[in-house]
Amino acid sequence: MAIAQCLCRSLSLAGLLYGASASAGTPDEIRVPGEIPGTALHAEGAQIYECQPDAAKQLAWQPREPAATLMDGGNSVGRHYVALHWEAVDASTLVWEHKDGSSVKARIVARVAGRAADDLPWLKLKVVAQTGNGLFYGVTHVQRVNTQGGLLRGSCEHAGSYRNVPYSADYVFWRAE
Repeated sequence: MAIAQCLCRSLSLAGLLYGASASAGTPDEIRVPGEIPGTALHAEGAQIYECQPDAAKQLAWQPREPAATLMDGGNSVGRHYVALHWEAVDASTLVWEHKDGSSVKARIVARVAGRAADDLPWLKLKVVAQTGNGLFYGVTHVQRVNTQGGLLRGSCEHAGSYRNVPYSADYVFWRAE
């Protein structure tokens, strides 16, 4: 089963990277027209939630940050997390770091529901900062696709408590043509 999932994921990533037909399977809301996919990496990690009041002042699990390892094949090549701003989590800015020293920071500009009810949404993110001359050099957008797991819903009992939910996703890094 794991081999079949890996093969299916590899084929869909190859389609994203090398074929225009791949965009046919990508929802319009998160497409990146006029740009080319530079690379795609798989991520395995957890979405971390914090128990906080929601808009109705009821305690609920609120997304706090991802903590994931970026994989290329079976090799760990980087990490994905949320940015810090003045020693606080800035949930609006996500970061990807590659082992070659390059990194990108991006903000969410569009989202669509994941395939299953417990899957994180698919995202389109606009790069707001980058460093280094490695793999992420020149990246302008990031897509999160093929999510599995990661959602936590419902109420919680103690404000300030945390829970993490395992997830996996594929991240596609886009460049201007």
